[in-house]
Amino acid sequence: MALSCASLPGYDQRNQLRDQERDMSIHLPSFLLILVAVAVASVVFAPRARSLDGFFRGTSDTGAAPGVWTLTLSQVTTWIFARSLLNAGILGYFFGLPGALAYTAYYGSFLTGWLIVDRLRFHHGVDNVQGFLSERFGVAGAASYNVLLALRLLTEVFANLLVVGMVFSTWGDGAGDLAIVAVAGITLVYSMTGGLRASLHTDVWQAAFLVVVIVLLLGLVLSSDGFSISGLVAGTNQDTGPGWILLVVALLQVLSYPLHDPVMMDRGFLADRDTTRQSFLRAFAISALLILAFGVIGVHTGRFAGDDGDFLTTLDRLLGGPAMFLVGLALVLSAVSTMDSTFSSVSKLMVVDSGLMRRTLANGRRAMAGFAVGGLLLVFFGTDDLYAAVAVSGTASLFLTPVIVFCIFLGRRVAGWSLLVNGVAAIGGAVLYFLEDSGYITMLAALTGLEHTYSHLLVVTLGILVVGFSVFILGLQPERDARIGDLEG
Repeated sequence: MALSCASLPGYDQRNQLRDQERDMSIHLPSFLLILVAVAVASVVFAPRARSLDGFFRGTSDTGAAPGVWTLTLSQVTTWIFARSLLNAGILGYFFGLPGALAYTAYYGSFLTGWLIVDRLRFHHGVDNVQGFLSERFGVAGAASYNVLLALRLLTEVFANLLVVGMVFSTWGDGAGDLAIVAVAGITLVYSMTGGLRASLHTDVWQAAFLVVVIVLLLGLVLSSDGFSISGLVAGTNQDTGPGWILLVVALLQVLSYPLHDPVMMDRGFLADRDTTRQSFLRAFAISALLILAFGVIGVHTGRFAGDDGDFLTTLDRLLGGPAMFLVGLALVLSAVSTMDSTFSSVSKLMVVDSGLMRRTLANGRRAMAGFAVGGLLLVFFGTDDLYAAVAVSGTASLFLTPVIVFCIFLGRRVAGWSLLVNGVAAIGGAVLYFLEDSGYITMLAALTGLEHTYSHLLVVTLGILVVGFSVFILGLQPERDARIGDLEG
């Protein structure tokens, strides 16, 4: 998502994350036994892709597209990823029910994503987003989009590995580092053999396992002493104001957010129209409920925070080993399931969509390996600010909002300079927010008088949207796309 743990009080440095989790009461042998079983099953039972369509489009050996539940569960497990679970809990912990609702609102991206995919495929007649942008804005349009996707995919590898290291650093930094390398290596191995087909196949049972883990964890919270619905709503000991601000930000970003997520977009072009629609709608319902459940866990935990100042430390104190065992499983399992989907999207982006590499299975595997190495380098040699930089791609994606409204939905043509100015404004705003959030500058605080980082994010979001819509209105061309309405649907 657009936010990182770095945006939250008490979670602004990677070393703090690792130090704070040293006392989590997770039984290591049992934990490792389950994860090893998952790893072995992923490698052994992941199907091999023998064709280009199988590797890049997820088709079976007979050429059949994935079914509705395969797509649904794949969408669920790739959006319920490690950083998202942790962020949902943290937002609920600090900002009460509004914080949990704000993060859940981002999962409305399944609804807007379906509308975008449906319009692109059945009104504009394209088979990927790059084809549409290239036709409308030339090479520069598609290239700017590809750069955004590459940033998004690289930060996903980085952020999920970072959470894996955080969980395992309970038993020392050496254990965390070893786990990071092991998870990256295992997911890379079966991703390289099966591509998107392997990712879709393993996503199904990984999602089912993840649902069971989250339901069990929620059951522990609901049955614990001190839990009450009134306490959740009241937000005892929590500052709910920033949560409401973040909810507004989420509603403003939810239109552009899915278009900059290559994993979601890739799955929107695999099956027929009805299967695609059903998978997006079902994925929305399941994912929103799961992420809200984790947010509610954070809200309940935050009511009893005391002097802890840390979501997982408080949860451990309240519920002990069983809860932390389930949290650890959920975080690591969601990281694995997200990583294989990320690798499959990397190969498709670099080989199929951007055309930077010749369309072969070997090149798809090379692209995966390159991004795996890049993610590892960021984890081991990056700075704490790189963790905050995860927020940049979500904010920069706001340059796509006018494209969606004017070009995709309304079928209008817009001058190329409008996209250029809009892109510069979005990237500039994203960098400004990153610098302000990281403490390098205080420009937004000085200009607006607002102190909280989410207030700054709202100001930046509104500014980018105002600039974007203004330049697109000025750049509107008189002709409409004659193909609108002539294609199926």
